[in-house]
Amino acid sequence: MQDGQLDLFGSAGIRPDASPNPQPRREMPPVANLTDAALIDAIPDASQAACQALAGEAARRKLVAAVPALDALCRRFKGFGLQHAIPEQTASLQALAAIGGADAVAALRRIVVGEVVAGPGQREAVRAAAALRCILPEPKAAALLLHADPEVRALACRCAPRATPIAGLLASLLEDLNPGVATAAAKALGRMGRAEGRPWLIRLLRHRPDAEAIEAVTPVADEECTVLLGRIARHQAALRDAATTALEAIETPRAAAVLAALGSPGAPHPEG
Repeated sequence: MQDGQLDLFGSAGIRPDASPNPQPRREMPPVANLTDAALIDAIPDASQAACQALAGEAARRKLVAAVPALDALCRRFKGFGLQHAIPEQTASLQALAAIGGADAVAALRRIVVGEVVAGPGQREAVRAAAALRCILPEPKAAALLLHADPEVRALACRCAPRATPIAGLLASLLEDLNPGVATAAAKALGRMGRAEGRPWLIRLLRHRPDAEAIEAVTPVADEECTVLLGRIARHQAALRDAATTALEAIETPRAAAVLAALGSPGAPHPEG
């Protein structure tokens, strides 16, 4: 009874494909061949396969005009990604961090504060914000400084505003069981001019100096820090410029004497 057979799929709203041989989708030209306008236009609705190339090309061009499109691409997936990071959001965030500038900073601040990226992807959002030193509002910064993920806590230190309650949280993070968090907190405190981070920064200058630690210690430098900066400038060529810049900013007689001993151009010689 073929004529009387029920259409089981029809009642469920499922229909056979009326076009068993659809026309092949027209492929996008290589992203390097796209004009800026075409590239920007393609970003918000980019597929998972295309998003990395499109966002990466916008980043390579430092295309500030692409910031709203990258923001839109990221927001397209708000509410998703609770279990796994969304590739489209990751591509967008990385491109924003690479493009930089005030527009990208503002977009990343909105994305982080608005919790556009959730779950594991939140780390990438905070990483992008940290890369641009995007200062977050106090409530959001405090929440991230107390995050369960130590990497998020460390990254959030670079986004901490200059507020007394935040400084207190950063000081408590000096005792964090994760050394990376404690290091990031000490650097943040130093940048704020808070002496609580100085002992940790001195240890960094002695054993694992880097340009960020040198920058952070400058506002809180005492004589011991000044001497250590002089040693770094003398013995570590890769950090000489950073250490010399720090010594010039310290503007104390001891710093001037260290600069003179280093032979820094224009540095005053110590009296006597």
